[in-house]
Amino acid sequence: MSFNGPIRIEAGAIGEVAPYLKEQGYRQVSIAADEVTYKVAGEQLEQEIGHAGIRVRTTRIEPDRQGDVIADEASLVQLILALRQDASEAVVAVGSGTLHDISRFAAYAVGIPFVSVPTAPSVDGFNSVGAPLILRGEKKTIGAIGPSALFADLDILTQAPDAMIAAGFGDMLGKYTSLFDWTFGSLTGGEPFSREVYERTERALLSCVAHSEEIGRRTPQGVETLMRALVESGFAMLQFGQSHPASGAEHHISHYWEMELLRLGRKQVLHGAKVGIACAIVSDLYHKLGVEQPALFPEEHRAALTEAISRIPSGEEIRRWLKLAGGPTAPEELGISQELLERSLREAHHIRPNRRTLLKTYNESH
Repeated sequence: MSFNGPIRIEAGAIGEVAPYLKEQGYRQVSIAADEVTYKVAGEQLEQEIGHAGIRVRTTRIEPDRQGDVIADEASLVQLILALRQDASEAVVAVGSGTLHDISRFAAYAVGIPFVSVPTAPSVDGFNSVGAPLILRGEKKTIGAIGPSALFADLDILTQAPDAMIAAGFGDMLGKYTSLFDWTFGSLTGGEPFSREVYERTERALLSCVAHSEEIGRRTPQGVETLMRALVESGFAMLQFGQSHPASGAEHHISHYWEMELLRLGRKQVLHGAKVGIACAIVSDLYHKLGVEQPALFPEEHRAALTEAISRIPSGEEIRRWLKLAGGPTAPEELGISQELLERSLREAHHIRPNRRTLLKTYNESH
């Protein structure tokens, strides 16, 4: 899978969206936003696209009963119907991860491209093809399409809520355990692996860690480093064709928590906040298993896997970075009870049963 469109990560990038759409020859486009992102960027885009002589209609995705905009059947149908009704030739996703997931699947379903306009550096999925959706209350990642172009305006991103910037950093820290799980799955389960993609993801992760203080202070350079790392992680997934580089046990636990909060009718928690905290928990568990349960590692790969675990920072270190970025560091800060935490550690691997993580192997061994 390749990405051939323009990528702009710079101050003022939003001003390049309308000229791009004009250059592509579009006559009718839709903007997908919510109430917040419409004010942040959607309204400006609506005017600029209209001034470029292109007919434009904005669909504001409606929140659920808890006030959350989620990528569920209702949101998908709302946008798909609007795109069909307006005979849209492209959709511009204005928002963070959820609005992108809704837009990418709706565009895919209708058979048109979508353009990415992130309003917060909060997730690494802006330029991926997978759409994590909530279908009948279950989290499922459905193959869809990536954006035809991406315009990330640093003037907008640096003004994003602190919690969303911290969540993007948490999503990147999650690569420490996802990269280990990918290594584990390839050595013990024969899962496909690419050293080039591994190193591409690792470089993006390490760039964030190196700039963690600037990300914590929300400096323009810190926010740009984070956004570029998130996009690079998305490209790594595109290059590999699957989410292995960026999604391991820490993501499965995050998805488990998300589904439970939905089931209980509680407000949602930012994806990256859950991933960062889950990463610290998984790190503690994996370091413990490496010492106490060597039988989980096949003898011929034990040395390589022990060395790979040693490259995962301790849970304490991961929590220190999360705090530095201004994000939560413990499950209880997210409203995750001890009972839910323990249950997720036992059951979360069922969310992606075809992924051979160390968490899955541990749970199936006893």
